[in-house]
Amino acid sequence: MRKVIVFAVLSSLLFSGCEDVIEVDLPGQDTRLVVDGLIRVDVDETYIPVEIRLALTSNFFENNLPTSAESVLIFYEEIDENGIVVDQGSSSLAQTSPGSGVYVPDPNFSSDQRIPTSILDRDFLFTLLIRHQGRLYLAQTRYVSTVPINSLRQGTGNLFGDDETEVVVNYTDQPDVENFYLFDFGFGEYLVTEDVFYQGQEFEFSYFYDQSFFPGTILDIGIMGTDQDLYNYMNQLIVQSGGTQGPFQTPVGTVRGNVFDVTDLDNVDVRDNVDQPEIFPLGYFAIVQEDRAQLILE
Repeated sequence: MRKVIVFAVLSSLLFSGCEDVIEVDLPGQDTRLVVDGLIRVDVDETYIPVEIRLALTSNFFENNLPTSAESVLIFYEEIDENGIVVDQGSSSLAQTSPGSGVYVPDPNFSSDQRIPTSILDRDFLFTLLIRHQGRLYLAQTRYVSTVPINSLRQGTGNLFGDDETEVVVNYTDQPDVENFYLFDFGFGEYLVTEDVFYQGQEFEFSYFYDQSFFPGTILDIGIMGTDQDLYNYMNQLIVQSGGTQGPFQTPVGTVRGNVFDVTDLDNVDVRDNVDQPEIFPLGYFAIVQEDRAQLILE
């Protein structure tokens, strides 16, 4: 339990020279593993840019601390309509440097551990396995594609004041498919949207930065495809953080992602059924296509 000492100096008009010391108890917090596993794919590249970041939660108002795992592995398999595995592979990950908490395909392995983007044309199931401090964590995902950004342009509108910057984003939704999108506007600002009201149509919306920029500033904006689970997860994080945090910083509440502690698993079909509701990690594992576009501000 951490305590913060707050010194409140009351107005001299009411109690001149009076000073109170108030002790505020902040809620305790269990240390949890945080998995930053949002992998953004450029399909024009030869390999998937696999990078998994591991950290441990810390006290309130403090940054998460990088942590090392005993092992990190990505296993992927293609299963046909009869439930038969028709292809499979794996990638063993290693830390970029001791204590960094950043894991990439092991360059010192006996064979190439990189995963080619060519397999994304098929329906592979990707499984992330992490062994950390004697516990085993598991997450599963399938690749989700996206559409390109048609155009970006600078607008002149505002919502709450003159110290804002409007960017108008235009893209065309895929027809006949229920789509979910995640926009990365930089500066730790994200937005999610689904195509309920514009399926298969060209769509345009305005996004407002709550700051002005110098002329010539380059904004780098990305659109990612997501499934409904990642859409819901990011939506909760954005609401809790007010849109001002990255997706894997610890928010005020603990939003649960798709990474599970399976150390005491008793049913292979249900990964979250061990009757231990307080034992869970934070974070998310996903492999998504990203399209990026730039806008030079005037």
